[in-house]
Amino acid sequence: MRLMQNPATDARPRYRERLAPGLPLLVTVALAGPMVSLIFVPVGATVALVVGAAVSALLVAGFIVATPVVSVEESTLRAGRAHIDVRFLGEPVALTGDDARQARGPGLPARGWHLIRGGIDGIVVVPNTDQDDPVVSWTISTRTPDRLAAAIRAAH
Repeated sequence: MRLMQNPATDARPRYRERLAPGLPLLVTVALAGPMVSLIFVPVGATVALVVGAAVSALLVAGFIVATPVVSVEESTLRAGRAHIDVRFLGEPVALTGDDARQARGPGLPARGWHLIRGGIDGIVVVPNTDQDDPVVSWTISTRTPDRLAAAIRAAH
């Protein structure tokens, strides 16, 4: 009897985070449903209720699906639609609190690439070491800056 062995797999850690909007924004978006339902009250209360609920559900789902994803897969950092090979990245810096506010505001480099989302406190700043790339650094919002920075380091 021959035993099957598992094929070699990439043991590098993976990171994936959807930068979904916070609950206050989703509640605000969902309030569009009741407003739309008022338009359909003359047609019928049931129709107005169904249309309002459907509009709320579609808008909330649309906001969540349309949000960018930050991931580290094999040797590639992806932030939204942009991606870069980690060999072109320097040492990532994980920031929270006042340091993150500084990095998102006055400390934000004009020639940097930014994926910043309101309501998400953490930031990871990664220098770009590629001499042929005009972007000097990547600044990325994340709820878990330590984990994203660790994943970038591990992918090197």
